[in-house]
Amino acid sequence: MNFEKKTITADDAPKGRGPFPQAMRCGPMVFVSGQGPLSPVTNAPIGGSFADQTRQTLQNIATVLGAAGLGLQDIAKATIYLQDLNHIEEFNKIYREIMPEPWPARTLVCAGLRGIDVEIDVIAVDLTAAEIS
Repeated sequence: MNFEKKTITADDAPKGRGPFPQAMRCGPMVFVSGQGPLSPVTNAPIGGSFADQTRQTLQNIATVLGAAGLGLQDIAKATIYLQDLNHIEEFNKIYREIMPEPWPARTLVCAGLRGIDVEIDVIAVDLTAAEIS
């Protein structure tokens, strides 16, 4: 089987700060680059509380997935990077509110983030795409 890679771009999501796409589709898989609490308008960190930053990050992911014809329910794997692990309980509360069940496989790590408290990358699967054999 031969899958072509295709760049996914959402005009109403932050553009990122480096040489990488918002997402890349390869067959039924969509790999969303790390998203943080950046404003879709200014591309700058939104600031605010940890909860505000987490909600904005998840909204940015939803927007990028939407450009690929997918949604949060299609996420199979999420990797979460927190500046401060003391936010785990608060993160989990917001995650439960926003992410639909069944929840994706997940890794959560402490990371030295610059100017933001949370970053998340995800892998989603388009189950309506052609069967993989």
